[in-house]
Amino acid sequence: MSSNTTSKKSSFFLIAVTLVATMGGLLFGFDMAVISGVLPFVKHQFALSSVAEGWFVSSALVGCIIGVSFSGELSDRLGRKKMLMLSAILFFVSAAGTAFSSNFTFLVLARMLGGTGVGVASIVAPLYISEIAPAKIRGRLVTFYQLAITAGILIAYLTNSELLGFSLSHKSILLGNEALQGALNLLFIKEVWRSMLGLGVIPSLLFFIGLAFVPESPRWLLQKGKVAEGVAILTKIEDAEIAAQEVAAINKNTKKEVGTYKELFAPALRKPLMIGILLPLFSQFSGINAVIYYGPRILSDAGINISNALLGQVIFGLANFLFTIIAIWKVDKMGRRPLYIVGSLGATVSLFFTGWCFLHGSTNSIALVISIILFLACFAFSIGPLKFVIAAEIFPTKIRGRAMAISIMTMWVADTIVGQLTPILLGSIGPAYTFWFFSACCLLSFWTVYKMVPETKGKSLEEVQDIWVAH
Repeated sequence: MSSNTTSKKSSFFLIAVTLVATMGGLLFGFDMAVISGVLPFVKHQFALSSVAEGWFVSSALVGCIIGVSFSGELSDRLGRKKMLMLSAILFFVSAAGTAFSSNFTFLVLARMLGGTGVGVASIVAPLYISEIAPAKIRGRLVTFYQLAITAGILIAYLTNSELLGFSLSHKSILLGNEALQGALNLLFIKEVWRSMLGLGVIPSLLFFIGLAFVPESPRWLLQKGKVAEGVAILTKIEDAEIAAQEVAAINKNTKKEVGTYKELFAPALRKPLMIGILLPLFSQFSGINAVIYYGPRILSDAGINISNALLGQVIFGLANFLFTIIAIWKVDKMGRRPLYIVGSLGATVSLFFTGWCFLHGSTNSIALVISIILFLACFAFSIGPLKFVIAAEIFPTKIRGRAMAISIMTMWVADTIVGQLTPILLGSIGPAYTFWFFSACCLLSFWTVYKMVPETKGKSLEEVQDIWVAH
């Protein structure tokens, strides 16, 4: 067999595995964004107070924290693949549960279950991709996870808009079977938010089926002493010589590792741990979820009706998706640092201008939409994807799951705070000062990367570990 044919087979295998793993990101994005279309209807139907509204949004985030709390260590013990399959099951049960919830309490519990699935996927999917990807394209492949998140967000916006349009244009669904007709009328006409949430059963089922055909992480297998299986997978991805070099490097580093949480606080890993905490913290306080969760409310308060507000969200989602492609294109060429520095500065400026639009009453003009799109563009090629790329490559293999758990736990705790804080800030200090607060957080994010984060493009995961030893 020619080397060209082998290379094509390796590329196909790698792309197929990456696409399946990134389905976790698609579900992550869908679950996160679908709430923007659901929220106005749930708030009205259950007469939610501001506190209850914040709790409904944040309930899934509490589930995320639960998922993160156990999935990091379990992925180190049981493997990456098993945890991804668990997340798919949780997504499926949650989507079905929210669609048929009988009361607000059951709805919140079902959302928490979905959030647990998101928490598991948010750690294990980028971790798995980083461990299976060749060094020269690792940044690109991990960034595909963020692209999948933005795709999930866009799908949620599109389906929310389409389902709302269907609900408004059809008074009922006429079928011969009265019981089926009643259920479909409830889901798609009377309480359309149920179908918005319930559509998650489709991608979650596809995710679970796809996972049945992907292998375990080769680095995890080698770390567990399953050398033959690990080598077999590595040789499907890279040529035999490079695979042999990686196996030697993995074995060498594995001997040095203890594999406990205590090791994360060793002097050599304090700096990567700080980076792994600060980047996801600032990513959530960048204002991205204020736009995702409360976009329709913000646009509605600016004088745009709910149907057009959801359409505006589709535009925002499309911008988020398209500009993530820039990160995929450039992350392994320009590197992590330049993209992050440029993007965080751009996010700072665009959020400042967004606040200025609200302060001076320019909310019913194209200026507000442009400033939010510019923010989404900057976030999409820097702050959004690079927190996953960097966090997934700066820690040793044996404790990478635990380290990612701390990193992603920080992200979800910050996300929960933002979910609760945003409606309070919007109601108390107003949208102008709310966006200026987020702008200041983006500036802090820029400073953190400029001062602390080394360039890791083109380095193997084992070479990245040596950076901290050298320092």
